[in-house]
Amino acid sequence: MKKAGVPVFAYGSFITIAINFLILAFIIFMMIKQVNRLKKDEAPVAAPAEAPVTPEDVILLREIRDSLRK
Repeated sequence: MKKAGVPVFAYGSFITIAINFLILAFIIFMMIKQVNRLKKDEAPVAAPAEAPVTPEDVILLREIRDSLRK
């Protein structure tokens, strides 16, 4: 048909390319998923931060402020 000059829709070639694309996209997705999982596992676990100790002068100033509000 191509030799006769009739336009031909090669759907077999299109389907092959589409399937190859889907397979490649799935493989890349799985690779990225694994890399992200490995990065998350390697992250060091931070110790819970302790509450900072408030200086005594700040506590006294807060008490004065609160007593003046009354």
